[in-house]
Formats: sequence, structure tokens, C-alpha cells
Amino acid sequence: MANASSLTRDQVVPSRAKLRLPPWLEIAKPRLIPLLLATTLGGMAISEGWPLPPLRLACTLGGGALAAAAAGVLNCLWEQELDGRMQRTSGRALPSGRLSISTAFAIAVALTLTAATLLVGGVNCLAAGLSLLGLCSYVLLYTVLLKPRTPQNIVIGGVAGAIPPLVGAAAATGHLGLGSWWLFALVMLWTPAHFWALALLLKDDYRSVGIPMLPVVKGSVATARAIGVYALATVVFSLLGVWALPGGGLLYGLLLLPFNARLLQMSWNLLQDPDDIRCAKALFRWSILYLFGICLLLMLARLPAGEQFTQQSLDLLAMVGSGKSAFTLPAALVG
Repeated sequence: MANASSLTRDQVVPSRAKLRLPPWLEIAKPRLIPLLLATTLGGMAISEGWPLPPLRLACTLGGGALAAAAAGVLNCLWEQELDGRMQRTSGRALPSGRLSISTAFAIAVALTLTAATLLVGGVNCLAAGLSLLGLCSYVLLYTVLLKPRTPQNIVIGGVAGAIPPLVGAAAATGHLGLGSWWLFALVMLWTPAHFWALALLLKDDYRSVGIPMLPVVKGSVATARAIGVYALATVVFSLLGVWALPGGGLLYGLLLLPFNARLLQMSWNLLQDPDDIRCAKALFRWSILYLFGICLLLMLARLPAGEQFTQQSLDLLAMVGSGKSAFTLPAALVG
């Protein structure tokens, strides 16, 4: 077994060197966008307005993707000096000089205006406002205010990544129901375990520039314990989706069990050896698949077959509970 210290970042985190993006696309951080769009779809599926008309669906996802890209560009602009001092980010477009600051700022403005236009014109003002709130939360609340000051930065700053479900719900119904707030809270609980697993892999980089991520301030053991607490909270809270869904909740709950079991297993493995970088890598990767899986299950549960399965299962349970037989014999065969 190789020592954790002998493994490079490219061995534990998917290497960005394998796919060299153009500078203008790289600063938009396109790898983060699919998960944000998945949770947007989850917010739609948890709402009464699901499924959406195709045009409104396309405008919501397109506007959300552009707003997320604008947030990524603004993040790169703010952190370009910091990125230049960190080994893993020194080759990014801005600190390496492959893209000018003025060009990046123009891209951010264009993306923000296009996103707002698309969401206001093709969806509604609530969805547009929430999407821009997510952008501001990521750039101002997390990047500028919290990240350089507190190891709890991702716990509070995770609100930015939890807003897309609200955008999806607003696009579906024009208002925010309890289901959308449940998914918002679930993403908030999921975020610390996901991010701290990555922070364990990159703690030396964060330490070198004085960013107070939890592994830097508290160490690997305390971080693994915190990950375990948030993973357990995520698992427990995810089960509330059985009741939060307008239909198909029982199917969602059954299909959710193996996802939750795997998340708990990986967080337990990390707790047994907090310095094992491969455990952190496995948990980080699975946490991404976990959230994608949650959103997929929400959409599957809202299919007619999912809602029918849930209704028939509840009817069967009701009959068993009342002592009635689920099956009756034809009258000609009785007596």
C-alpha cells in the first residue's frame, strides 16, 4: 500500500491537465455546472409544477448555467493573486497571463446580463432573482467574506450551492414550497462533507497560502469526525424526501437506501484512518455521485410508474393494517 504522502494531487483528484480548456472557458469553471443543474432539476421535480414546458425548462437550465459560469469567472478574478501562489492553481488562465483581467471582467458582465435576460424573459422574476442571489452568495459571501477568515466557511457559504433547487422550484411553480426548502437544506448539509473530503486532499496547498480550511486549522482527525457528523445528518435528512415529494415518495425512499449506505460506509472508512488520502478521494468522488443520484431519484419518483408504485404500496399497507384481504375469491367459488 502506497503512503498517502507519496501520492500527488493528480493521482487523487481528476487531473485538469488531461483536457486543456480555452482560457475563456476555463475561468467559467464548467466542471461545476452539471451538478448545479442537476439540483435545479431536483428542485423542479419536488414541485407540483413538474414536468415543465420544454421552453421554460431550457431557459431555466440555460440561465442557471450562465449565472454559474459568471460566478466562476468573478471567483477567478477575485482570487487570481491567491491562485498564483498555490501550486495546483498557478497555471490557471489569469495568474498565468493567458487571459487578461479586462477580458475576464467583460465575460463575467456578459454572462450575468445574458443569464438575467434569459431567466426574466423565459421563466420568471423570482427564478432570475434567486439565480443572481446564488451568484452573489458565492462571490461575496463565500469567496470574499468567509473563505479567508473562518474554517466554517463552507458550512455557511454552502448556501450558494444550495440555491439552484430554489431556482428550479420557482421556475416550476412561481413560488417556493416546503419541498424546495427541504432540498435546499439537504444540499446545505451535504456540502461540508463533500468539500472537506476535497480539503483533506489539498490541505498543504491551503496551508501554504494561509486559507483556514478545517483540515488546516483542526487537523485530519477532527475533519474526519466533522465529515462523519454531516454525512449522518445528510442521510437522515434525505429520508424526509419520502414525505416532501408530491408523489412517488415510497419509490424514492427504497431506491435511496443503497446510496445512503455507501455514503455512511465511506465516511466510516475515513474516520478509521483520517490520513489515508485514498479514503478522502473515494468519499469526495462518491459524494458527487450521491447528489446526482438524489436528483435522479427525485425525477424517477415523479414518473407515472413511480407515483403508481407508491400509491399501490400505500393501498396494500392500508388493507393489511385494516385486516382486509388484498385478494377476493369469485362468488361462484365461495361455499
